[in-house]
Amino acid sequence: MSRTNRPRRQPLADAPEGATRRGRIGREGFLFDAAGGPDYWNAMSDACAAVPMRWVGPIRFAGPEVEGEIEIPLATYESPLWPSVARGARATAAAGGLRAVVIDDRMARSILLEAPDAVTAARVLSSVLGRRDDVAGAVAATSSHASLLDLHGQVCGNLLFLRIEIATGDAAGHNMATKAADAVMGRLLADHPALRHVSVSGNYCCDKKVSAVNGILGRGKNVVADVVLPADACGRFLRATPAAIAALNVRKNLVGSILAGSVRSANAHHANMLLAFYLATGQDAANIVEGSQGVTHAEAREEGLYFSVTLPNLVVGTVGSGKDLPFVRENLRRLGVLEPRAPGANARRLAILAAGAVLCGELSLLAAQTNPGELMRAHLKLERRAPPRTR
Repeated sequence: MSRTNRPRRQPLADAPEGATRRGRIGREGFLFDAAGGPDYWNAMSDACAAVPMRWVGPIRFAGPEVEGEIEIPLATYESPLWPSVARGARATAAAGGLRAVVIDDRMARSILLEAPDAVTAARVLSSVLGRRDDVAGAVAATSSHASLLDLHGQVCGNLLFLRIEIATGDAAGHNMATKAADAVMGRLLADHPALRHVSVSGNYCCDKKVSAVNGILGRGKNVVADVVLPADACGRFLRATPAAIAALNVRKNLVGSILAGSVRSANAHHANMLLAFYLATGQDAANIVEGSQGVTHAEAREEGLYFSVTLPNLVVGTVGSGKDLPFVRENLRRLGVLEPRAPGANARRLAILAAGAVLCGELSLLAAQTNPGELMRAHLKLERRAPPRTR
């Protein structure tokens, strides 16, 4: 958008103390609009990290929640990613499309409290788990979109960890979960005077860190995408056989990951597609840490190649922080995730589209690695081209 078409700067009457007419707050450099919220328009004109983005595909989705051919935006500096995902998209389209399903959907925050001793901590945990309705009421009071799904607790010494899992509608839900956790903590401190506040986040969440707990209990959207490719489609589009891809997946993604000590993760490069998709759609990019903890599974069958990606921790949303940036808004609109649907349906659709991009990119890379030298030749061809001449 040209500078002449941007909205005029608004006065900063409601911005936090210290904001100037240009919207800066001291050394932090934050920008605020008239309502005190992030001023994305001015931020984009003053400082913007430009990451190249292209629309890739279309990827053909064959249900059950998403159907049709849909192009996917990917923002990355790794330019070979675009043609690689596109190759996977062509292969899966030849098979009639990929299917994807959301297994689970929740956001979690774990509060941390200190008790005088382990007996007290255990007694409080038992009491809380037996009064779920009270906790649900505290959660629901914080937002019309928040509802309690489950509680899990751990006692370590005199420390009490309580993991609160909630539904968050179309938001990724970080702030919603934290607000709910604050309310629950306040209730517990009032009901149990012997407890002391330690932190609203006790790392049993576990946010933006590698862990086993999120894959087991759930944090974000748990999505599985799969496809069955006929053998001729593998040869035509991927220059590989089902047997070669399946064998490489076992030796590289499974055995190699075990030797590396990977945690609930057995894949070639889920993070590549997820980061590119997150940046293009206004997601919190740091969530690729848990998002990339996925599993790629492949089988050589009579009818061809069965190929799937399981992504248990996709933290994505279509509303919330960052989603009002003009380019993000346009990308979300083109993806069809700003439509009037039931709460949470747009975010589920977005997670399915992300899983589709991951499957296509993962399939293409594994196929390339079955052929000696193919991966390096592609990178040299696409990344080492001479820059255009300038006068």
